Amino acid sequence: MQSVFEALASAPRRKILAYLSHAELSAGDIAARFEISKPAVSQHLSVLENAGLVTSEKRGQYVFYRLVPDTLTNTLNGYVQNVCPVARPLKAESQSLARDRKPSD
Repeated sequence: MQSVFEALASAPRRKILAYLSHAELSAGDIAARFEISKPAVSQHLSVLENAGLVTSEKRGQYVFYRLVPDTLTNTLNGYVQNVCPVARPLKAESQSLARDRKPSD
């Protein structure tokens, strides 16, 4: 549980969770949304993964990240993001990305 609280203590990590709320993103896609170095973003992703909040999958030369959906922490974080003025636009962007990636019927 300590690793979860440590993971959530960081604003960039909470923003990453918001970006992943509706869509999986590659490490490069995530890094492009921040004004910090790619190694710093990679470290944040590692902390989130070690805490069990996100999972990764390597596909070719890219690593894709997504939320682990059935954790109490992610459920509570999702609830808090709905009322957080910082996270709300990030979740909206995530929803838009998910909608754009759905195959059309």
